[in-house]
Order: sequence, then structure tokens, then C-alpha cells
Amino acid sequence: MINSRPSDEGAAIRRRRECVACSRRFTTYERAQFEALLVRKRSGRLEAFNPDKLLDKLRIACNKRPVGEKQLREFAYSFEDETGTPEIASEEIGRRVLQFLQDTDSVSYIRFLSVYGDFESVGRFIEEIKQLEDKGETKG
Repeated sequence: MINSRPSDEGAAIRRRRECVACSRRFTTYERAQFEALLVRKRSGRLEAFNPDKLLDKLRIACNKRPVGEKQLREFAYSFEDETGTPEIASEEIGRRVLQFLQDTDSVSYIRFLSVYGDFESVGRFIEEIKQLEDKGETKG
């Protein structure tokens, strides 16, 4: 280990490490996890919540948009802290992500919605964009 320090206002430990085999450096984050948050998928199957998986999807939606990495990371990791229950429906995660993106950047919101919304037609997608315009959402 090269370096270790608190991160995310003390909620995690950031460690800089070096691979002994190839000497490449990388960063790890350690967080206390008291009880794993489970996600109930649409099929009814349960799986452990993975904030990094959500963070990857947020990064895609916000690519080349004025949304900071820290803001995305804080949002993705907030689910484990705010839920208060051991289980959350995947639909609830989707609703929260859409609300976060709608409040943050309308282009990122539309990008995420285009995948999450599972639109049957282009017309329905255009309706959603018009509703966003009618609400006066001009962020982004």
C-alpha cells in the first residue's frame, strides 16, 4: 500500500495501492457495510445492491455533460444509507435516478429515460421530451 486516507467525508477509506506483479497503481475504497441492501428485480429475484453498477449507468447518461463525478458518486452510494430497509425494488431505484437526473441535467435525464423508459415508439419518446419542455425544464 502506498497511501491511505479518509474519503467521502469520513464514510470511506481511500487507499492507493501498487500491484506487486506489474507495478501498476490503482485506488480502492473501503466502506463499512452493516447489512447488504437487496434489490428486488422485476422478475422477483433478489440481488445485492451494487452502487458501482449504478454509478456506471449514471456516468453513461451524464457523459460529456456538466455533472460532476462527486455528485454522481454521492447519489449512487446514498441508497445504502437512505433506504432504511433491507430491500428496495428496482423500479424505485429507477424512479429516484430519473428524479435526480431531471433535477440535475435534462439531457442526462432524457438519455437515461430512453433506456429505462422502454418506449414502444419514437412518438411516445417525443411526447416525453415535450412534457419536459412544457414543465420548463431547461437545465442542460
